Order: sequence, then structure tokens, then C-alpha cells
Amino acid sequence: MICLLARQWRYPGRVTDREVPQRPEQERPGGMFRQPNPQLPQDWTPPTRPVPAPAPGYPPRPPWPDHPRPQGHQPVPPQPSTYTDRIRPADLVPSRKPLPGHGWRLALLKATFGLVNVGPSPEERRSAALEAAIRAPLRGHFKVGVMGKGGVGKTTVSACIGSLFAELRHDDRVVAVDADTAFGKLGSRVDPRARHSFWELTADQYLETFADIRHHLGSNAAGLFVLAGEESPARRRVLDAAVYREATARLDRYFTITVVDCSSTMDSPVTEEVLRDLDALVVVSSPWVDGAAAAGQTLDWLVARGMTTLLQHTVVVLNDSDGHADKRTKRVLAQQFSGHGQLVVEVPFDGHLRPGGVIDGTAQMSRTARSKLVEVCAALAAFFPTQDDRSRQRR
Repeated sequence: MICLLARQWRYPGRVTDREVPQRPEQERPGGMFRQPNPQLPQDWTPPTRPVPAPAPGYPPRPPWPDHPRPQGHQPVPPQPSTYTDRIRPADLVPSRKPLPGHGWRLALLKATFGLVNVGPSPEERRSAALEAAIRAPLRGHFKVGVMGKGGVGKTTVSACIGSLFAELRHDDRVVAVDADTAFGKLGSRVDPRARHSFWELTADQYLETFADIRHHLGSNAAGLFVLAGEESPARRRVLDAAVYREATARLDRYFTITVVDCSSTMDSPVTEEVLRDLDALVVVSSPWVDGAAAAGQTLDWLVARGMTTLLQHTVVVLNDSDGHADKRTKRVLAQQFSGHGQLVVEVPFDGHLRPGGVIDGTAQMSRTARSKLVEVCAALAAFFPTQDDRSRQRR
């Protein structure tokens, strides 16, 4: 009776539950009621707190899901399904810190009998990263040409680049080709015992194995093979485009990387045939006005011929072959070439490369010269084809 009186007092005119008037516009989800405010407009909505912008440097938060996530719920990573998957060598074998190669870090390692290892220097880590880039995967063939005015060290750079590729890419065969029609000296810089040239290679009709083609090539201690040019003036044979094309087609069956020592005459038919088949180009310049002017003419010639793709794959090497170049001249020339978008690498003077002897590898080079040549090879490795290039149209 008391409950009935209380309900009648709260809702006048309401006796039973069936007579309760329906007022959904004033009812809240929890069964509570609110009274409309006559002072507020009908289209008024309660204000919302603005969402702060994410701090700079941090990614924005993902939107919340439609349904709340239970507290403490974390995604469970997939568990290994077999015993073999559970055995991870990385969890069992302790990681070894790399050892320094030279300098006071190596001296400290030896003085402490290997107990104190501070690791390699930043220069060594950078060199290791460049060598790893040179060992990048390569599909098909990669051909790089080396051009430059006579006397700037074009042949030396060709032999050094080929030797570095041969040393760092043990699974690939690397060959250097002497396409300089003006009595090229590439054969004498790599292997003076190489007696055969383009004509003996193209005349051989029994090239069935690598041993057959190896008979016509020379090689050095680094593993670089070389197809020498015509060196003897007594039997002067002029190299033409057809002979070069046939010889390189036979080399492509057994060699992955080809370094071509081009002629300084850009308008010759052999040079045009070489440029049509290249993936990258190295233009060698001396750090003087005459050598830089010749290198600039080479780049302008590529632009005039419409070889924009090859121009984008061109590295300019400022080779200090005599050691008399001043820093200001090299800096100005590097800025002028790099201002047109070309990558410029300055190779310092190295007394082991100047006399003109055999380049057996990079063990006899100075550490500075070798690091710069590694930088050149790493820049060329950025243009390695990543797909099969047998159907590619070369130009």
C-alpha cells in the first residue's frame, strides 16, 4: 500500500504500469530522465573537447575500434609449430663483435690479448657497408665503360675497378676489355703474358667450355681476366665494330661483369658500339683544366646524342695521377661536375699505381686510394640490373 501511494505521488494520474505515458525524448539510456532547457535553442549540441595534434616526429595514433578491448588483452604472436622452428641459432649462438682492422683499435686488441675489443672505426664500418653494396645481387650482365683523355689514368682506373669487382664478387667472373684503338695498354697493366686479342678470339670455332675461352685471355692475382688489344705496331690490325660485337658476345656467355677501356676518340664506330651496350660509365678526369675540359666535352657529347640514361649512370673520377694537384682546384672541379647532377669521386695519388706496372689487386694500394676506388665501385653497383636482361634493349 505504501509503494502504491508513493508511485501515485510521483506520477499523478498513473495507477498501473500499463498507464505509464511514453516519453522517449526525455529518457536516457540508464532509465533516468532529464528536463528540457527552454533557454537553449533546439539545434544546440553539447561542446566536444578538441583532439590534440600529434607531437612532431611521432606517428599519429590509430583510430579506436568500434568495440572496447578488454583490459590486459595483448595479441599473442604465432608460436612455432615444429621442433625445428623452436630451435633458433640466433638465440643459442652468441653474437660476435666485429674486430678492428687497423689503427689504435687493433693495437689495443692485441695488447690486451683480445680482451678489450672496441670494434671497428667509423671509417671501417663505412667501408664495410660499401663493400656489401658491391656484393649486391646481380641478374644477367653488367657492363661499365671507362672513358677519358689520354694521360689521365683511364687504363689504370679500368684495371683497378675490374680488380675490385673480381676481389669482392667471388661468385662472378669479371673481364676487362681493351677497346682502345690507339694501341691500348690494358693488357700490360693486368697480364703482360696475354698474347691473344679480338681476332684470335673471334676466329676460334671451338669455344665450348670456359677453358677454351680462357686460352685467349690473361688474368692477374685478383682474378680479373683481360682481353688485350693490339699492341704491336708490326702487325697493325684496326678494330672495327663487327669484330668487337662478336668478341663481346662470346665473352657474355661466361662473364657476368665487363669493364671496357674505351678509346679517347668518341666518334669512332667502336666507341659508339661500346656505348650502345653499356649499363654505366666512368669518365676519368685529371684535376687540371685540360683534363676537366675533356671530361666536360665527353658529358656534353652524351647529351647531344640523347644518351640521358647513360648520363644518369655516369660517375666522374678526379684522378690525381701525379700528386701535384692542389686542394682548391679539385674542390672547384668537383663542385662544377656535381652541380650538373654527376657523382664525383676524388682518387688521390698512389705511388704504387703510377709507374705503370702490373696491377695484381688492391693489396699494394694505399688505404686511402683503395677506399676511394671502393666508393666508385659501390656507386656503379647501384646500377646493377635486378632482372634478367637477356630481353633488354640496349643502346
